[in-house]
Amino acid sequence: MNRIATYLKSLMLLELLAGMRLTLGYMFAPTYTVNYPFEKFPQSPRFRGLHALRRYPNGEERCIACKLCEAVCPALAITIDSEPRADGSRRTTRYDIDLFKCIYCGFCEESCPVDSIVETHIHEYHFEKRGENIVSKQQLLAIGDRFEDEIAQRRAADAAYR
Repeated sequence: MNRIATYLKSLMLLELLAGMRLTLGYMFAPTYTVNYPFEKFPQSPRFRGLHALRRYPNGEERCIACKLCEAVCPALAITIDSEPRADGSRRTTRYDIDLFKCIYCGFCEESCPVDSIVETHIHEYHFEKRGENIVSKQQLLAIGDRFEDEIAQRRAADAAYR
């Protein structure tokens, strides 16, 4: 009896009718359109966008060249070269991120022991020439300097979830 009922239901195409009813409901529902440059969607507090390198309050860069971010990057987008300084500490001489390779997973940010590399909320950036997709250490530090207050506020708000 069960097989006969299943066969009759399949002949009546109930699944197709249910899908058409759902489509019809969305067809006449009001649309939600955003006039993008002037209006913006609310952004998640944990959004991951453009990278930045941070500095300590005394102006020294935070990166200690441990290369954990380079090792953990699944897309191999980070390249780091380092050398020891006169005082015996290590610092980076080269810190490049290829934004075409980057998948914005946040592993680099999570692996950094000194909170040097962070992903900001910036998603509006573009490239005009070939090679601009590789962001150098100086550019990353400039982004970090420019948005340090916002980065610190977002890190403090997100601290409870880390």
